[in-house]
Amino acid sequence: MQHQRLLRQAGTWLALAALGLSAFAAEPTTQRDTSYGRVLGSDDSAATGTYFWKGVPFAKPPVGDLRWRAPVDPEAWKGVKTTQTFGNACASSGRLYGPGENNKYDATIGTSYGQTVGSEDCLFLNIWRPATPTEKLPVIVFIHGGSNVTGYTADPVYDGAALARTANAVVVTVNYRLGVLGFFRSPQLKTGSLQEDSGNFALLDLIKSLLFINKNIGNFGGDAGNVTIMGQSAGAVNVYALLTSPLVAGANPTLVHRAIPLSGGIARAEDVPARVLPVIYPPAVFEQQANLLLTSLVIADGLATDAAGAETYIASRRAEQNAAYLRSKSADAILQVVLTKLKSANLGGSNPIPDGAVLPVHPTRAITAGQYAKVPMLIGITRDEVKLFPQLLVLLGAPNGRLLTDPQAFAMAYSYDPNAEPATKLRDWIPASLLPTKTMETGFNARTNLLNHYWFIPGRDSVIAAMKTQQNNIWTYRFDWDQEPAPFNEIFGAAHGFDLPFIFGNFGPSTWANFVNTKANAPGRLALSNAMMRSIGAFALKGDPNDAALGVAWPTWPRTLLLNASPSAKNITVQ
Repeated sequence: MQHQRLLRQAGTWLALAALGLSAFAAEPTTQRDTSYGRVLGSDDSAATGTYFWKGVPFAKPPVGDLRWRAPVDPEAWKGVKTTQTFGNACASSGRLYGPGENNKYDATIGTSYGQTVGSEDCLFLNIWRPATPTEKLPVIVFIHGGSNVTGYTADPVYDGAALARTANAVVVTVNYRLGVLGFFRSPQLKTGSLQEDSGNFALLDLIKSLLFINKNIGNFGGDAGNVTIMGQSAGAVNVYALLTSPLVAGANPTLVHRAIPLSGGIARAEDVPARVLPVIYPPAVFEQQANLLLTSLVIADGLATDAAGAETYIASRRAEQNAAYLRSKSADAILQVVLTKLKSANLGGSNPIPDGAVLPVHPTRAITAGQYAKVPMLIGITRDEVKLFPQLLVLLGAPNGRLLTDPQAFAMAYSYDPNAEPATKLRDWIPASLLPTKTMETGFNARTNLLNHYWFIPGRDSVIAAMKTQQNNIWTYRFDWDQEPAPFNEIFGAAHGFDLPFIFGNFGPSTWANFVNTKANAPGRLALSNAMMRSIGAFALKGDPNDAALGVAWPTWPRTLLLNASPSAKNITVQ
């Protein structure tokens, strides 16, 4: 009997072992380890040829006592965390390029203007990779734009599947804190930590994400020794800030190996000619912003009746009491004060703060001195950047160049049929005094081009001039594609951000997709996009964007690649 029991037990153990081995062998392809626990992504190989992981936490939620502090490691989890949907967008005020109420592109974008959307619990990243067994793939980390006050990684334009597959790379998109929740330099929050006292919490978020990537991306098939950071608009500003940050430039191990800043710069006023718009401002401006926010909150809560009384009240309390008060306010209360008080005082914006610890006091001078992460650079700009912001023509003494408000434009774009007869005209969008658009000096084209020369072009050229003193491996492009159906070829042309759908291979749904993409322009549009993605893949792999798909040799700066296409074919040339 004892012998039979032993045999039965042995059989049971063998069966259990077999089950265990079977379970191990059947472990999902998209189950991977991170420093904090296992994650389960999605096998999207049938639809897009990729695997993806969305909503992967790289830091603890920066809420409560962690608001306006450097990000800290997320808490480890047991079991397997499902990472198949995007994490929350970071809290911001609803705008044209924000997430709306549902963290996706939908009709609520048009109905949530000025309302608080997203969440402070938002420090997540997303990963796509080709559905192949290939390891040691180059890594492309994308930082979204939105003036550093809005934006979200769940924007359909930023879906990384097509770029990962075509560039044969691991693509990562990253959330970071926005607006005054991400850039906030208040005397009330001083801790003695140079990093936290800088106010550059958003930059610290991005650095935290790079540290996560360095430690973990190998488990997703990426090469931690070959990381490209790419950003557009405010994302490009943040790319330059990261390159010049001592926390990145001096990092060991190296966190960044190549960079692709698109339509952005990092100039202070002293770096550019008179009348040119700077990108970043001195710390004193941000301290003024923080003080106005605090006094406005105190008045709104009935703790004082005017600014003088609020200042007296604040001065009567210890700094830690004022800090606790600031942290007790909801994100909505804070952002509403930004909209109603700070914006009218020209203090509603956000950008990296040149504090001297997280970001050099003079980033451009730091570059000239060689004090930055000296990596191969691919720098892009669009020909008609300012056509996305024609309201700013008032800076030149010209009329506001956009007759429609953003909500009106969104409502039209959301349901527009680009393949039908035009349902809108130039005169519905552009003031008569700026028409015809091609009129010399006073037309819409001439005015927006002039503003471009006071904004985007000198901002780009100032940083290139600084880098050129240190390195030659700088490639630049100008995006010229303007094959939208009438009248949008004149309203937008090659506007700010219109290169992004080509870079990611995503042509809808998104904010302007219904104005831009037609069956008629698809052949040339898709061919140009394919060439751009393959070139980015070549740059990420070897630090040089030359690829046979371009059809031309791409020389370094000061030569520039002009990216264009007819409706039927790509048209890439060198200037």
